[in-house]
Amino acid sequence: MTPLISLAGVEKYYGDYHALRDLTLEIGAGEFFSLLGPSGCGKTTLLRTIAGFETPSSGSLRIDGRDMTGVPANRRPTNMVFQSYAIFPHLSVAENVGFGLRRAAGSRAEKMKKVEEALEMVGLSGFGKRAAHALSGGQRQRVALARALILKPKVLLLDEPMSALDKKLREQMQGELRRLQRQVGITFILVTHDQEEALIMSDRIAVMFDGRIAQLDTPQRLYRAPVNRQVAEFIGMMNFLPGELRREDGRFVASIRGLGTIPLPEEQVPTGAGPGPAQFGLRPESLSVVFGSEALPTGCFSDGTVAERAYYGDMTYYDIALSDGAAPITCSMRNLVSRPVLERGTKVRLAWEPGALCIFPG
Repeated sequence: MTPLISLAGVEKYYGDYHALRDLTLEIGAGEFFSLLGPSGCGKTTLLRTIAGFETPSSGSLRIDGRDMTGVPANRRPTNMVFQSYAIFPHLSVAENVGFGLRRAAGSRAEKMKKVEEALEMVGLSGFGKRAAHALSGGQRQRVALARALILKPKVLLLDEPMSALDKKLREQMQGELRRLQRQVGITFILVTHDQEEALIMSDRIAVMFDGRIAQLDTPQRLYRAPVNRQVAEFIGMMNFLPGELRREDGRFVASIRGLGTIPLPEEQVPTGAGPGPAQFGLRPESLSVVFGSEALPTGCFSDGTVAERAYYGDMTYYDIALSDGAAPITCSMRNLVSRPVLERGTKVRLAWEPGALCIFPG
């Protein structure tokens, strides 16, 4: 990966408040990169630092090999789409999109051609004369994208651009934004607190807490192998089960109340994890309820009772009370035509694979 953006030891203070803490990070050319975390974790501050709207208290930032110290926002090879879109209501769609070209070289006809190309890129061909205040939320977002992309930046910065959209439109725009990024081939950096949005759209994700990057990884690695419980709790749903990590006959085993004793391959145990108390994590979809005459899968089994259920249409989430009195464990099952939705109190057998266990020492 060729780094387009490099940050080294970046710190940011607002008085006594430490917003960014020793951030070192590289983002590649043509990458869709997301900054994910709860409110106040520093992700928007980092985005604004890259844009030039904030100055780091210390550390360095380079874009395309150039030191950005002292370079104002309007001189950087970046453009930004804000959460509010910042559409001018008194201007037409075409005037909004072409706003940044006012001082650029070229004839009026050349600029209008660029506007038309930008509108076509975002699926708004023929909307140029429409009043901006007459647009829907999704259309306003597309106008903001076209206005940012018409200047051909090397980096497009997106500050929670879909937070104001309803769920269905938001899901539609996620796919369109990913398609657009592949089409134009430039680096996109997205700030979001929505974990699903980051997982769907990103090549890599930096999960942030308290001004630091807790884990930087691909969506698959973040989901399947979170480095600690804080990341695991933030990304998706997970059952957390107290237990003990032991060595028996030269190999690791996990002893977990309700699930029993499970041999573990060496590579599954985090480096430096020694024998002692541990938290074990299992995603709900890693557990399966064995229905009626269904063939038994391979793996481990535990008996339990349906304590609660939540029906979502395509999925049902079951809270299974394990037979030895351990806390209930949540399991998600796809609702197939031949598969009944179980009632509370139903006795079940729970199947799962040891390889799905995440291990958090301490």
